[in-house]
Amino acid sequence: MAAIIKTAEEIEKMRIAGQLAADVLTMIEPFIQKGTTTNELNRLCHDMIVNEQQAVPAPLNYHGFPKSICTSLNYVVCHGIPNDKALKDGDIINIDITVIKDGYHGDTSKMFVVGKPSILAERLSRVAQECLYIGINLVKPGARLGDIGAAIQKHAEKNSYSVVREYCGHGIGAGFHEEPQVLHYGKAGTGETLKVGQCFTIEPMINAGKKNCKVLKDDWTVVTKDKKLSAQWEHTLLVTENGVEILTLRPEETIERFISHI
Repeated sequence: MAAIIKTAEEIEKMRIAGQLAADVLTMIEPFIQKGTTTNELNRLCHDMIVNEQQAVPAPLNYHGFPKSICTSLNYVVCHGIPNDKALKDGDIINIDITVIKDGYHGDTSKMFVVGKPSILAERLSRVAQECLYIGINLVKPGARLGDIGAAIQKHAEKNSYSVVREYCGHGIGAGFHEEPQVLHYGKAGTGETLKVGQCFTIEPMINAGKKNCKVLKDDWTVVTKDKKLSAQWEHTLLVTENGVEILTLRPEETIERFISHI
């Protein structure tokens, strides 16, 4: 199936959903402290999405997922389920938020640190964010998906990290996961050609050790096989006439919302 090109009306709905998702990540930051549980973070995010934003948390009951957000801690790669275990100093955690507003999805995630991170954890998180930004900067009409994957893989491996292969970015809109699949590794000059009006996520999962991962018995939580740390950042993007618009940008970020290649 080909990517779905969004109409002007759909793009406006995507902007609104993207902003709401970004706002949830901004709201939750002060609560990420030693002693807080991921269940508490889930409750706070759920309440904001449902009660304040009048929106829907997309993960809740999605193929049976039991919570409203994903909380992936330390060596959890993705799809971590919030629970009653308390956060501790030095933990790193990815919080993945997807909001549905007026039928359209905004999907974004960010790494947070509890207290003071180790040098390794800080570096891994920073490089994973750089991988995302490198990928975003390549988005424009006529670019190939393989260009994005190859550039992300090169930056991760240059820093002695590995890229998870089993999970990838995806088209997004009225559907949570649409075509195309957006791989975070690959070969430049290959893959689908990007078109104006496409919306998709880039969300590289970068491991401090080997790329291998496995799913736990809960059928959701993905962990690194070697128990080494993993980090991920994600944005929802729109291909514009001359580049890209980041639909889920947060105020503290240094990257521009609109990137033009003309």
